[in-house]
Amino acid sequence: MRFVDEAIISVHAGKGGNGCVSFRREKFIPRGGPDGGDGGNGGSVIFRASVKLLSLYDFRVKRRYRAENGRPGEGGQRYGRKGNDYVLDLPVGTQIYEITPAGEQLFADLSEAGEEVIAARGGRGGKGNEHFKSSTHRAPRFAQPGEEGEERSFRLELKILADCGLLGLPNAGKSTFISAVSAARPKIAAYPFTTLSPNLGVMLEKGDYEKRMVIADIPGLIEGAAEGAGLGHRFLRHVERTRFLLHLLSVEDMNEDDPFAGFTLINNELALFDPTLAQRPQLQAISKIDLASPEFLETLRLRAAMENRTVFFFSSLTGEGLEELRAAMWLRMAELDRPEALVRFHEPFAEDAEEASCEEHDEEDALEDAPQVVWTRE
Repeated sequence: MRFVDEAIISVHAGKGGNGCVSFRREKFIPRGGPDGGDGGNGGSVIFRASVKLLSLYDFRVKRRYRAENGRPGEGGQRYGRKGNDYVLDLPVGTQIYEITPAGEQLFADLSEAGEEVIAARGGRGGKGNEHFKSSTHRAPRFAQPGEEGEERSFRLELKILADCGLLGLPNAGKSTFISAVSAARPKIAAYPFTTLSPNLGVMLEKGDYEKRMVIADIPGLIEGAAEGAGLGHRFLRHVERTRFLLHLLSVEDMNEDDPFAGFTLINNELALFDPTLAQRPQLQAISKIDLASPEFLETLRLRAAMENRTVFFFSSLTGEGLEELRAAMWLRMAELDRPEALVRFHEPFAEDAEEASCEEHDEEDALEDAPQVVWTRE
């Protein structure tokens, strides 16, 4: 399953059916007059937000979509059948931009599951010749043709919806953290830019109610990301739809002179990309503390206290400090007042942990063998 967050497609609504030219012919009624029925309307193309999809990969494989044409009218005043609508499911969080000669303009933002918008309307069916009879024109031998359906081009842009977004420099331990607190299994390795596409995990806490927190593992950012360095723009767009941020900094990237410089660097990139992101609620944590000496950790704690900075220290490998960080994350989400995160424990969705992970794959994979990207149950 390859993660794709941008695609360009074209949609074409169905053509309306032609009206019918027909005359009533029955025994003893040799000149019954026109009775041609109307053609049916063409089907429309409809965009619908679906929680089953996490990627726009399918729209890189197939780029053109067309609804069914309306059926033509028939004699005996029988109207043609309307063409079936083409419902196109898109991941929740997809922004749709219409491509026009004047440039792109936002067409729709599918931020709620089940939300629908008509992308292209079907053509109107033509009228049969019965509509054109009059006292002076009793036998019209013509009918109205069906109208063409609308045809449009769109650029789809996916921005992941999540409660918490993981931020940090490359190799800060984000993927290891999300694998430690959820059932997601992203690729983990000891080198920068291991994660090349966002991964989603669901952190659960059971009780009278089961609480769910969707966590997005955003690939590592570098200095200059706001100007597009690395793949900055592609990564930063996914931060916009998160409710709060968890900013990780590895002890490997710290020095005694300015140990928290990594936090400042990424926050500056957020402010340059979108000033509102810098104001997003944020938790800061130091990862991989199992690699540091107790003396160095004590120095970091004292430095954080001197700067009046709240910082959590944890190790995803040993589990040290992990529960304190989890508790702070639940508290932060509760402060943001998200009642929909509470799900009764007996509901089917809460029977087992559900995780979604979109991993990168070789770009040379055969497109025709690509499976649909969906939420998976583990």
